[in-house]
Amino acid sequence: MLLTLIRRELLDNLMTFRFAAAVFITLLLVVANTVVLLKDYEQRLTAYNTATQESYQRLREEKTYSYYIGKLVAHRPPNPLSIFNLGLDKQVGNKINVYHGFVPTIWDAEKHRSDNPFLNLFTSIDIALVFQGILSLLALIFAYDALAGERERGTLRLVLTHPIRRGYILFAKYISAMLCLLVPLLISLLLSIVLLTTSTTIFLSTNDFLRLGGIVLTSLLYVSLFYLIGMWISAMTRRTSTALMLCMFVWGFLVLVYPNLILTAVEITPQPDTQASAYNQIKQMWEEFDRENKQLLRNDPVLGPLSRDGEGWGFYVEGGEYTFGMSEDKPSILLYFFQTGFYAGKIGAESEPQVPRLQNYYRFYNRETVNTVQRTWLVREPALEAIYIHPANLGRTLLKFSPAGLYDAATEAWAGTNLEDIQDFFNAVQRYRRAVLDYFDDEKIFESRQWFAADHGTADWDALPQFSFQRSGVDVNAKRALPDLFLLLMTNLILFTVIFLIFVRSEV
Repeated sequence: MLLTLIRRELLDNLMTFRFAAAVFITLLLVVANTVVLLKDYEQRLTAYNTATQESYQRLREEKTYSYYIGKLVAHRPPNPLSIFNLGLDKQVGNKINVYHGFVPTIWDAEKHRSDNPFLNLFTSIDIALVFQGILSLLALIFAYDALAGERERGTLRLVLTHPIRRGYILFAKYISAMLCLLVPLLISLLLSIVLLTTSTTIFLSTNDFLRLGGIVLTSLLYVSLFYLIGMWISAMTRRTSTALMLCMFVWGFLVLVYPNLILTAVEITPQPDTQASAYNQIKQMWEEFDRENKQLLRNDPVLGPLSRDGEGWGFYVEGGEYTFGMSEDKPSILLYFFQTGFYAGKIGAESEPQVPRLQNYYRFYNRETVNTVQRTWLVREPALEAIYIHPANLGRTLLKFSPAGLYDAATEAWAGTNLEDIQDFFNAVQRYRRAVLDYFDDEKIFESRQWFAADHGTADWDALPQFSFQRSGVDVNAKRALPDLFLLLMTNLILFTVIFLIFVRSEV
């Protein structure tokens, strides 16, 4: 009997115009978006490869280690699964400098240049957004007359004259509708995957296909939830026009109004004056470091005069060599030279006795810079958490009261474009910075002659630790998506139970 009911409901749905419209609209939007997003991904991948090669070449053109500042750059590759849910993959910067005077964070990253910035106007809609809006609407259209329509036409009373359990009727309607909604979902995703696999720039691994399976499962639960919402409305009303009106109102509120309302509310919520307080503390630390630096220069019998304005002592570039002495017609460049080492060349024989002093200064200056950065990071990290992370987590928590928010968070987690996965890259950059500093300490790079001069050997960039980043495994993605997936599943079960209780007790 149950199979007969499912077959009957399935045929009724397949022969309707709404099923044909659902398949056509979903396929059109998903395939068109895949083509555009694939082009956008290829452009971002080209920009990533170009920027990586340029950074590699710029770094190896330099002969001294001090030139690594601004040229040792970590680049984040674009995520191929961002085609399914763009998330933060394009919003957050994808390149960041790595050096000893700075702790890299997600808020300090820059973006690769775009060859065609106008293309960005058409890449704000991803596949998950299409499913989030279109399939949820189609699910409500399939559900609004599931019970109210048959009650209005009198066919439900006729069916119940037979010895058929009401639970069978509900289950048959649910299964048949979900099978119909599953057709456009799977076909559109299949065509998207075919387009991706035919591209020469995208290589999907086994883990990527498992992630896509997680996106399919999440999409199915999301569509099921909206179908059950429509069925619940249909079970409580007796007129299809009323049910349709209520379904459109619920869809508009849950998909359009509520998410944007929450995001707007979080953006305009006043934040505590954490930024100003942290800025003042960090400023005081750097001022203290500057005083110690100046004190060291003043106490040194050779470097002391060089730290005073108006005196021409310093290292001068003459014939490609550094000359240490006094000149009335040339400005002193010692202070800038000491702090950056950007004037690399040969050191003249008359200035050779002063090189050990310069090495000692760099040992002090660079190591104290690292220590000051570490102390300021203890203030900066919690401030960044309070300013950015806490409001983001609050907004994400409030969005979970909407099925659209749950679906977006879960698919972001599966695709690896959520905040946690983006943070994984910057955590890797911070570990890489630590590895570079350890290498500098082990090899005594900061106080070496190669830090500021190339006449006794050049910098060995190939010996420097190389940066590498791997996206989190599918097990990590599943762990991050599981809470939202569980909420979607439990909401489905609760709604089906409520609908069953209403339908069993209602009069036909």
